[in-house]
Amino acid sequence: MRFKDVFSIIGPSMIGPSSSHTAGAARLGRIARRILGDAPEEAEIVFFGSFASTYSGHGTDLAIVAGLLDCDTDDPRIRDSLSIADSAGMKVDLRTSQKPAPHPNTAEILLKKGDRAVRITGCSIGGGNIEIINVNGFDVKFSADYPTLLIFHDDRRGMIADVTDVLRHADANIGYMEVDRKSRSGDALTVIETDQAIDAAFLTQIRGLPNVRRICIIDLTGKEEGK
Repeated sequence: MRFKDVFSIIGPSMIGPSSSHTAGAARLGRIARRILGDAPEEAEIVFFGSFASTYSGHGTDLAIVAGLLDCDTDDPRIRDSLSIADSAGMKVDLRTSQKPAPHPNTAEILLKKGDRAVRITGCSIGGGNIEIINVNGFDVKFSADYPTLLIFHDDRRGMIADVTDVLRHADANIGYMEVDRKSRSGDALTVIETDQAIDAAFLTQIRGLPNVRRICIIDLTGKEEGK
Protein backbone atom coordinates (compact mmCIF):
# COMPACT_ATOMS: atom_id res chain seq x y z
CA MET A 1 0.00 0.00 0.00
CA ARG A 2 1.50 3.36 -1.03
CA PHE A 3 0.27 6.38 0.88
CA LYS A 4 -0.33 9.29 -1.50
CA ASP A 5 -0.36 12.08 1.10
CA VAL A 6 -0.60 12.78 4.82
CA PHE A 7 -4.40 12.35 4.72
CA SER A 8 -3.87 8.71 3.70
CA ILE A 9 -2.15 8.22 7.05
CA ILE A 10 -4.30 10.24 9.47
CA GLY A 11 -7.51 9.07 7.83
CA PRO A 12 -10.71 10.60 6.45
CA SER A 13 -13.30 12.74 8.19
CA MET A 14 -14.66 10.26 10.68
CA ILE A 15 -16.31 9.31 13.93
CA GLY A 16 -13.33 8.07 16.01
CA PRO A 17 -11.42 6.90 17.81
CA SER A 18 -9.35 5.11 15.17
CA SER A 19 -8.98 5.41 11.42
CA SER A 20 -8.09 1.71 11.25
CA HIS A 21 -10.60 0.35 13.75
CA THR A 22 -13.56 2.59 12.91
CA ALA A 23 -13.20 4.43 9.58
CA GLY A 24 -11.72 1.43 7.78
CA ALA A 25 -14.25 -0.87 9.42
CA ALA A 26 -17.15 1.30 8.24
CA ARG A 27 -15.82 1.08 4.68
CA LEU A 28 -15.64 -2.71 4.96
CA GLY A 29 -19.30 -2.77 5.97
CA ARG A 30 -20.38 -0.48 3.12
CA ILE A 31 -18.51 -2.58 0.57
CA ALA A 32 -20.05 -5.80 1.89
CA ARG A 33 -23.49 -4.21 1.58
CA ARG A 34 -22.75 -3.16 -2.01
CA ILE A 35 -21.74 -6.71 -2.91
CA LEU A 36 -24.93 -8.12 -1.39
CA GLY A 37 -26.87 -5.45 -3.27
CA ASP A 38 -29.13 -4.28 -0.45
CA ALA A 39 -29.42 -3.94 3.31
CA PRO A 40 -28.93 -7.39 4.84
CA GLU A 41 -31.48 -9.19 6.95
CA GLU A 42 -28.74 -11.13 8.75
CA ALA A 43 -25.08 -10.30 9.36
CA GLU A 44 -22.40 -12.49 10.91
CA ILE A 45 -19.17 -10.59 11.62
CA VAL A 46 -16.01 -12.41 12.72
CA PHE A 47 -13.08 -10.38 14.04
CA PHE A 48 -9.47 -11.54 13.85
CA GLY A 49 -6.18 -10.33 15.34
CA SER A 50 -6.24 -6.83 16.80
CA PHE A 51 -9.87 -6.44 15.77
CA ALA A 52 -10.75 -9.46 17.92
CA SER A 53 -8.94 -8.02 20.95
CA THR A 54 -10.19 -4.44 20.82
CA TYR A 55 -13.31 -4.27 18.63
CA SER A 56 -15.66 -3.32 21.46
CA GLY A 57 -13.47 -0.59 22.97
CA HIS A 58 -12.61 0.92 19.58
CA GLY A 59 -16.13 0.74 18.18
CA THR A 60 -15.21 -1.60 15.33
CA ASP A 61 -18.47 -3.46 15.74
CA LEU A 62 -20.42 -0.20 15.62
CA ALA A 63 -18.51 0.91 12.53
CA ILE A 64 -18.99 -2.26 10.49
CA VAL A 65 -22.70 -2.41 11.30
CA ALA A 66 -22.99 1.29 10.42
CA GLY A 67 -21.39 0.47 7.07
CA LEU A 68 -24.03 -2.22 6.57
CA LEU A 69 -26.58 0.55 7.10
CA ASP A 70 -24.72 2.53 4.39
CA CYS A 71 -23.33 5.12 6.81
CA ASP A 72 -20.19 6.94 5.74
CA THR A 73 -17.16 7.26 8.04
CA ASP A 74 -18.31 10.58 9.53
CA ASP A 75 -21.99 9.69 10.03
CA PRO A 76 -23.03 10.36 13.67
CA ARG A 77 -25.35 7.34 13.50
CA ILE A 78 -22.25 5.13 13.85
CA ARG A 79 -22.51 5.49 17.64
CA ASP A 80 -26.02 3.99 17.65
CA SER A 81 -25.68 1.60 14.73
CA LEU A 82 -26.40 -1.59 16.69
CA SER A 83 -29.69 -0.26 18.03
CA ILE A 84 -30.59 1.20 14.62
CA ALA A 85 -29.91 -2.15 12.97
CA ASP A 86 -32.01 -3.92 15.58
CA SER A 87 -34.89 -1.51 15.02
CA ALA A 88 -34.63 -2.13 11.28
CA GLY A 89 -34.91 -5.89 11.83
CA MET A 90 -31.28 -6.67 10.98
CA LYS A 91 -30.01 -9.65 12.98
CA VAL A 92 -26.34 -9.13 13.88
CA ASP A 93 -24.06 -11.87 15.24
CA LEU A 94 -20.60 -10.74 16.46
CA ARG A 95 -17.84 -13.28 16.93
CA THR A 96 -14.07 -13.46 17.40
CA SER A 97 -11.53 -15.95 16.10
CA GLN A 98 -7.98 -16.77 17.15
CA LYS A 99 -7.13 -18.26 13.76
CA PRO A 100 -4.20 -16.68 11.89
CA ALA A 101 -5.22 -13.79 9.64
CA PRO A 102 -3.42 -12.04 6.77
CA HIS A 103 -3.51 -8.70 8.64
CA PRO A 104 -4.02 -7.74 12.32
CA ASN A 105 -7.18 -5.81 11.43
CA THR A 106 -9.15 -8.45 9.56
CA ALA A 107 -12.88 -9.14 9.50
CA GLU A 108 -14.99 -11.76 7.75
CA ILE A 109 -18.52 -10.62 6.99
CA LEU A 110 -21.35 -12.96 5.99
CA LEU A 111 -24.53 -11.24 4.84
CA LYS A 112 -27.88 -12.76 3.95
CA LYS A 113 -31.09 -11.43 2.47
CA GLY A 114 -33.73 -13.82 1.16
CA ASP A 115 -31.99 -16.44 -0.95
CA ARG A 116 -28.91 -14.29 -1.55
CA ALA A 117 -25.77 -14.55 0.57
CA VAL A 118 -22.27 -13.09 0.27
CA ARG A 119 -19.15 -13.63 2.32
CA ILE A 120 -16.22 -11.25 2.18
CA THR A 121 -12.91 -11.04 4.00
CA GLY A 122 -11.33 -7.61 4.31
CA CYS A 123 -8.51 -5.83 6.11
CA SER A 124 -8.28 -2.29 7.45
CA ILE A 125 -4.70 -1.37 6.57
CA GLY A 126 -4.36 2.11 8.07
CA GLY A 127 -5.59 5.64 7.54
CA GLY A 128 -9.12 4.43 6.78
CA ASN A 129 -7.84 2.43 3.81
CA ILE A 130 -9.00 -1.14 3.25
CA GLU A 131 -8.33 -4.18 1.11
CA ILE A 132 -10.89 -6.83 0.22
CA ILE A 133 -9.02 -10.11 -0.15
CA ASN A 134 -11.78 -12.67 -0.67
CA VAL A 135 -15.33 -12.61 -2.04
CA ASN A 136 -17.45 -15.77 -1.89
CA GLY A 137 -14.35 -17.95 -1.90
CA PHE A 138 -12.63 -16.11 -4.74
CA ASP A 139 -9.13 -14.87 -3.90
CA VAL A 140 -9.22 -11.36 -5.34
CA LYS A 141 -7.83 -8.10 -3.99
CA PHE A 142 -9.19 -4.59 -4.41
CA SER A 143 -9.42 -1.34 -2.45
CA ALA A 144 -12.65 0.25 -3.77
CA ASP A 145 -10.79 3.56 -3.94
CA TYR A 146 -12.09 3.81 -7.50
CA PRO A 147 -15.37 2.68 -9.11
CA THR A 148 -15.14 -1.11 -8.96
CA LEU A 149 -16.99 -3.65 -11.06
CA LEU A 150 -17.41 -7.24 -9.86
CA ILE A 151 -18.52 -9.68 -12.56
CA PHE A 152 -19.59 -13.16 -11.47
CA HIS A 153 -19.48 -15.40 -14.52
CA ASP A 154 -18.68 -18.79 -15.99
CA ASP A 155 -15.06 -19.38 -16.91
CA ARG A 156 -15.34 -19.37 -20.69
CA ARG A 157 -12.99 -18.49 -23.53
CA GLY A 158 -13.30 -14.87 -24.67
CA MET A 159 -15.19 -13.73 -21.57
CA ILE A 160 -12.62 -11.12 -20.53
CA ALA A 161 -12.28 -9.86 -24.08
CA ASP A 162 -16.04 -9.36 -24.33
CA VAL A 163 -16.13 -7.35 -21.09
CA THR A 164 -13.16 -5.15 -21.94
CA ASP A 165 -14.62 -4.48 -25.39
CA VAL A 166 -17.77 -3.09 -23.76
CA LEU A 167 -15.63 -0.92 -21.47
CA ARG A 168 -13.62 0.28 -24.46
CA HIS A 169 -16.80 1.55 -26.12
CA ALA A 170 -17.79 3.13 -22.78
CA ASP A 171 -14.51 5.07 -22.90
CA ALA A 172 -13.68 3.65 -19.47
CA ASN A 173 -10.02 3.37 -18.57
CA ILE A 174 -9.17 0.20 -16.62
CA GLY A 175 -6.77 0.95 -13.79
CA TYR A 176 -6.70 -2.54 -12.28
CA MET A 177 -8.04 -6.00 -13.08
CA GLU A 178 -7.92 -9.36 -11.34
CA VAL A 179 -9.58 -12.70 -12.12
CA ASP A 180 -10.01 -15.83 -10.02
CA ARG A 181 -11.88 -19.03 -10.75
CA LYS A 182 -13.03 -22.00 -8.69
CA SER A 183 -12.05 -24.47 -11.39
CA ARG A 184 -11.36 -24.69 -15.09
CA SER A 185 -14.63 -23.95 -16.92
CA GLY A 186 -16.27 -23.38 -13.53
CA ASP A 187 -17.34 -20.30 -11.57
CA ALA A 188 -15.19 -17.19 -11.95
CA LEU A 189 -15.01 -13.65 -10.62
CA THR A 190 -13.49 -10.71 -12.48
CA VAL A 191 -12.75 -7.49 -10.57
CA ILE A 192 -12.15 -4.27 -12.54
CA GLU A 193 -11.34 -0.84 -11.15
CA THR A 194 -11.93 2.05 -13.56
CA ASP A 195 -10.91 5.69 -13.49
CA GLN A 196 -14.49 6.87 -13.87
CA ALA A 197 -18.02 5.63 -13.25
CA ILE A 198 -19.48 3.45 -16.00
CA ASP A 199 -22.68 4.58 -17.70
CA ALA A 200 -25.71 2.40 -16.87
CA ALA A 201 -26.28 1.51 -20.54
CA PHE A 202 -22.88 -0.20 -20.73
CA LEU A 203 -23.49 -2.01 -17.46
CA THR A 204 -26.67 -3.37 -19.02
CA GLN A 205 -24.60 -4.64 -21.95
CA ILE A 206 -22.24 -6.44 -19.58
CA ARG A 207 -25.18 -7.99 -17.72
CA GLY A 208 -26.46 -9.27 -21.05
CA LEU A 209 -23.23 -11.01 -22.06
CA PRO A 210 -23.41 -14.81 -22.30
CA ASN A 211 -22.19 -16.60 -19.14
CA VAL A 212 -22.50 -13.50 -16.92
CA ARG A 213 -24.43 -14.46 -13.80
CA ARG A 214 -24.40 -11.21 -11.87
CA ILE A 215 -22.54 -7.92 -11.72
CA CYS A 216 -22.00 -5.63 -8.78
CA ILE A 217 -20.97 -1.98 -8.73
CA ILE A 218 -19.00 -0.59 -5.81
CA ASP A 219 -18.77 3.19 -5.89
CA LEU A 220 -18.71 4.64 -2.39
CA THR A 221 -19.23 8.12 -3.78
CA GLY A 222 -22.61 7.14 -5.21
CA LYS A 223 -25.75 5.29 -4.20
CA GLU A 224 -25.95 2.49 -6.72
CA GLU A 225 -25.74 -1.00 -5.29
CA GLY A 226 -25.19 -4.39 -6.90
CA LYS A 227 -28.12 -6.09 -8.55
